[in-house]
Amino acid sequence: MKTKVFVDGQEGTTGLQIFDRLAARADIEVIQIDPAKRKDIAARAACLNTADVAFLCLPDDAAKESAALVTNSRTCIIDASTAHRIAEGWTYGVPELGASYRTAIRASKRIANPGCHATAFALALRPLVQRGLVPADFAISCFSITGYSGGGKKMIADYEQNPLAKLKSPRPYALALMHKHLPEMRVHTGLAMPPIFNPVVAAFYQGLAVTVPLPLQRLLAAPTPAALHHALAETYASERFVRVLPFGDESVLDGGFFDVQACNGTNRCDLAVFGHDEQAVVIARLDNLGKGASGAAIQCMNLHLGLDEGLGLVA
Repeated sequence: MKTKVFVDGQEGTTGLQIFDRLAARADIEVIQIDPAKRKDIAARAACLNTADVAFLCLPDDAAKESAALVTNSRTCIIDASTAHRIAEGWTYGVPELGASYRTAIRASKRIANPGCHATAFALALRPLVQRGLVPADFAISCFSITGYSGGGKKMIADYEQNPLAKLKSPRPYALALMHKHLPEMRVHTGLAMPPIFNPVVAAFYQGLAVTVPLPLQRLLAAPTPAALHHALAETYASERFVRVLPFGDESVLDGGFFDVQACNGTNRCDLAVFGHDEQAVVIARLDNLGKGASGAAIQCMNLHLGLDEGLGLVA
């Protein structure tokens, strides 16, 4: 019997990606809603409650409304919005963060799909905090460079239809330091306070890299870059979708540069450590439309359904 899936918000960037990935799956039946009734609450409620799995690819308030429309105990909701990522009763959808996360995803009927920046940041930093290499109360800063597809339809149109020169250079944003991913970045790394986070959007479609600078001699453990790398490599040794790049190997660079788009088209996150005895940077890169959005959602669905979590995904 096929699993019935409904994508609420199929017309958005993440919704389209999920729909396209599921369309090739013989084990999935995608529930279609009459386009004229996409905003009809009764029609949406009927689709949501018929589904075995419902993906919510909506703004926060609309996602909360859709979640409330599910009145049965059978439908698993996977919410791609920011609305439920630290909410009580919801499971955070990054299984690589630990056995408890993977177990909870299998059992939960309410799964919050993570933010793209937050996924990269948590995968890079959580093992270092857990092992005491980075104190939980240390003042962390980080920055992210990302493709413009992460901004949704309006930003995509701005970049692809607007010839203004300002769109051709990288542009820092969220400069009030209140980016919507900050709460989950704190909670799911175990930090005592949110990092100072500076995202930058650039004129390429997809791909993302979060960089976390670490002043090693100011950390209590005074770890070396090699120790940071060892902690990450040991943590993710058995994870197919997290690859820790070789330490001190020039082959991980492209002519001396770190390729932000090297994970595009995959559900993989690459982690790399660079530096010297006094300073290091940990960089996490992923496809913001893959492991940062639709790929992560499908991985969670696979896990919840008891399937191979990599079904339909590229490592």
